[in-house]
Amino acid sequence: MSRSVIHAFLLSLLFAVGPAQADDWAGKMFSTLNHDYGTVARGAKTEFQFVFTNIYEEDVHIAGVRSSCGCTTPRVTRETVKTYEKAAVIASFDTHGHLGQKNATLTVTFDKPFYAEVQLNVAGYIRSDVVFNPGEVDFGTIRPGGTSEKVVEVNYAGRNDWQITDIKSPRDYIEAEFVETKREFGQVAYELVVRLKDNAPAGYLNEQLFLITDDRRSDRIPIEITGRIAADLTVSPSSLSLGTLRPGQKVTKKLVVRGAGPFKILNVQCDEAAFTFNVDDTAKPVHLVPVTFTAGSEPGKINCKIEIETDLNGGLKADCLAHVQIAAAEVAKESDASVEAK
Repeated sequence: MSRSVIHAFLLSLLFAVGPAQADDWAGKMFSTLNHDYGTVARGAKTEFQFVFTNIYEEDVHIAGVRSSCGCTTPRVTRETVKTYEKAAVIASFDTHGHLGQKNATLTVTFDKPFYAEVQLNVAGYIRSDVVFNPGEVDFGTIRPGGTSEKVVEVNYAGRNDWQITDIKSPRDYIEAEFVETKREFGQVAYELVVRLKDNAPAGYLNEQLFLITDDRRSDRIPIEITGRIAADLTVSPSSLSLGTLRPGQKVTKKLVVRGAGPFKILNVQCDEAAFTFNVDDTAKPVHLVPVTFTAGSEPGKINCKIEIETDLNGGLKADCLAHVQIAAAEVAKESDASVEAK
């Protein structure tokens, strides 16, 4: 089905239902609409990603996002999201300028394929007696198999007998330990050492380490762990959307293949014979691989994996997912006739 026909159909549905139902299409893209930060330390970097996936054939566009409270600042990872692509609204909790219980509603406004608003809710309690310096553990960018160590100062003001009793790590490749460095006149300080081990997988780090204290209330204090383990071989985009095509129509898009050093592409394969690839056999750190798809006569969705084999590190491979919709011949003719009539 062509985009113009789909758009007209969706618009007709909008006029047939009320505003609440009309906004449902946008809310269905989000994995969750609510998040509780829990109890966090003053100065701690505290963020949450409201991830959503475009499950529709039309491109989705975010016109803006606003917050009901200055305690939370929203931003989007991308404004235009194509079919099957993911994006996120990132809610940043201001633990420097605010204290105590805070709540905020983030209103996300979509203007394409048509207007809708989605409300996301966040809440959390910012402690005034515990301070992290720095406010997160940021390992930066590390090569696969690499290690790193970061130190965070934990300062407490209140009870002279206050203690950190344990640490809960989210992954076996993240280990941590703490050492008491000060205890006098209600001031307690610890040095928190966090290590990233050599078995960390490639990809982005977005985890939370929990300090366990002897507080009767809110005995768990999270600290954010961020960073990136740079893979030796990557393909972008990881999800290749080729859109909606008429039978016989051809489209070409490019994949960007990056390696840790110069490499050759040995083979590109896909189970769908309608895909063809143009590969350069020279060794270089970045390859642009044209991907051409020719639509057959059978309508429907095609989802398949494109695998790229290289000579990097003895035959390293990487892959991406390709998505395409082939319109029925009758719909394609109707759409063409409608365009010609205009």
